[in-house]
Amino acid sequence: MARRNTNALSGDADEARAQILEAAQSTFLHFGVAKTTMDDIAKASGVSRPTIYRYFRDRDTLVAELIRMRSRKLFVKGTEFVLEQETFRDQLIEGLIYLVDHGRKDPLIRLIVTPEHMDLATAVVGTSHLASSLTLEMWGPIFDKARARGEMRDDIDNEQACEWLGLVQLILVGRLDFENPDDPSHRQMLETFVLPAFVPPAN
Repeated sequence: MARRNTNALSGDADEARAQILEAAQSTFLHFGVAKTTMDDIAKASGVSRPTIYRYFRDRDTLVAELIRMRSRKLFVKGTEFVLEQETFRDQLIEGLIYLVDHGRKDPLIRLIVTPEHMDLATAVVGTSHLASSLTLEMWGPIFDKARARGEMRDDIDNEQACEWLGLVQLILVGRLDFENPDDPSHRQMLETFVLPAFVPPAN
């Protein structure tokens, strides 16, 4: 992989971080997360390893930031897709399948949504609960709007709901890895076991 021709990072801290993240992203995608070292990232960035540590505490912090960055890009398209659905029922069911299907195909986002990478994900996420916080970032506004329309229960806490939804996503990843995302059984499962936890009981 080519070395970045950067004699020095930008003097602006945010821009310098962005430069390092760009180089790290290319390195991770080329070598794989497990095999990439900070030396590899420093080489790709065209700076020394101590310089990388000025902006990121350690490798896991850098990986977590990349996961956050790539997840937010997915959320832009995901939110558009969800808001195209007419009811909260469809937003939740179709949105979950859309986000999990796209997230599982991303080599970095996949780190926090698949059991196969659990050891690495635990090291990366640590006590920050990255998966839950990202789920809340995506679904919190959707839940608030659904609640305002009377389509979602008032007694559900968004943070707890998203922590549980993260577990549902783990189940979905396993299913979508082996079965067609268009298989109606996925939607049937979500409608039977997940949707009732969110919608008000029928009068």
